Amino acid sequence: MRSYVRGLLSETERKNGWTLAEAVEDAGPERIQRLLNFYAWDNDGVRDEVRGAVIEVLGDERQGVLIVDETGFLKKGTTSAGVARQYSGTAGRIENSQIGVFLAYASERGRALIDRERYLSKEWTSDRERCRRAGIPDEVTLATKPALAQRMIERARHAGVPFGWVTGDEAYGVDTKLRMWLESEDIAHVLAVAKNSMVVTMQLTKVRVDRIIAEVAEDSWTRMSCGDGAHGQRVYDWAVVDIRPLRLTERGHWLLARRSFTDPTDIAYYVCFGPADTALEGLARVAGSRWAIEESFQTAKNETGLDHYQVRGYEAWYRHIILSMAAAAFLVITRHAAKKRGRTASGDGCSMIPLSANEIRRLWNRITAPVVHTIRHVVHWSNWRRTSQTRARISHYRRRGHHNLSLQYLALLVALECGFRPGVRFPALGALCWLRTSPLCAGRESLTEDLTCRQSRRHGRRRARRDACELSITTRVSVSLWGPAATTRPK
Repeated sequence: MRSYVRGLLSETERKNGWTLAEAVEDAGPERIQRLLNFYAWDNDGVRDEVRGAVIEVLGDERQGVLIVDETGFLKKGTTSAGVARQYSGTAGRIENSQIGVFLAYASERGRALIDRERYLSKEWTSDRERCRRAGIPDEVTLATKPALAQRMIERARHAGVPFGWVTGDEAYGVDTKLRMWLESEDIAHVLAVAKNSMVVTMQLTKVRVDRIIAEVAEDSWTRMSCGDGAHGQRVYDWAVVDIRPLRLTERGHWLLARRSFTDPTDIAYYVCFGPADTALEGLARVAGSRWAIEESFQTAKNETGLDHYQVRGYEAWYRHIILSMAAAAFLVITRHAAKKRGRTASGDGCSMIPLSANEIRRLWNRITAPVVHTIRHVVHWSNWRRTSQTRARISHYRRRGHHNLSLQYLALLVALECGFRPGVRFPALGALCWLRTSPLCAGRESLTEDLTCRQSRRHGRRRARRDACELSITTRVSVSLWGPAATTRPK
């Protein structure tokens, strides 16, 4: 597990099983893959540890905000758990993807992801046999994204996470069940809603939120910042209107509107519930904090490989995600510790911006993990990748029904199936036995073969000691069913 997290924090461009194993000096990806698929460890327990470490550093009972949001992971195929054609905010359209619902914690000290859930569409939960093939337990049933968000908020409360507010986008604000549950639990919230959402006015009538805001006088709008952004302060015009007169004395209900001062037609709407003395500035701050989870997604995807996984199983997805969240939490905690030192000037007096997650990861790799790969290690992994990619290509051809493989591809397939590795001869007798039982020859009447394999070394014995051995395969195979077509390469 330690090696996996080290690999996620490394400067490797893509962080999947192959590249992580290479980065931590493993001879193959088997150990990394077993960690995600077979080893016995409690990923929920790791989640609780990550959440505890984050709250210990960033926790703020009054200013802390829980943020719920989803992110998409674009995938191909149909066998990975939860993959389906569905709307993905990552792509901005309907794509073949997996959806994860996340909970983030944000305060003035920083922000980090602290919980996650996998969303399964009805297409999956209604087909239990398909779920079993993907490793999805039978007790996992259909749950909407707001229901998953409620589940994570409830876990955070039971774990004693200190927070004052909950916020989320329209996907969660339009769900009245989630809003009523938050209100019943006395959890203050600012949730975005669609412009056609209905609310109860102070006159006890139900009116669309856009019509209520349209009647707000121009001098009732207040221009203010809702927080820092990548390009400076996020400044908008804000207005708030009281709604729902039937309420507890110490609690208030509001309709909040955020308007772009460059485009007055661009208006976002929020339904709010909280302490009655909450000012407009406080509501705007909570609404603006929703961007913290977007920044957390960006950090986790860019720096710790949140979306770089190549696993298909249900449990393996949770394991990769929580380890990526742990690596991202390490960067957040380290950044907070560096920020407390307050150094903002270099030795020559020039001012410096605070340490970013990317810069912390770079420094960590330079100082604590100076890995120098030997030529032998680099060549070994090059051979391993090329061998595995060849096996995958041939298997792909076989699945698509391309039985007319060329002699060169057939000979290489025999070598791979018999466990061939560069520099090691494989027994011809075993190859022939495999050919006779191969699916390529299933149901055929006659098969004659004459297979020879020879290994050659180039550039002399001295060069051969340093470089990987090259295999030269010559084969003559005559199979009555293939005939002359056997010499054509599949397209």
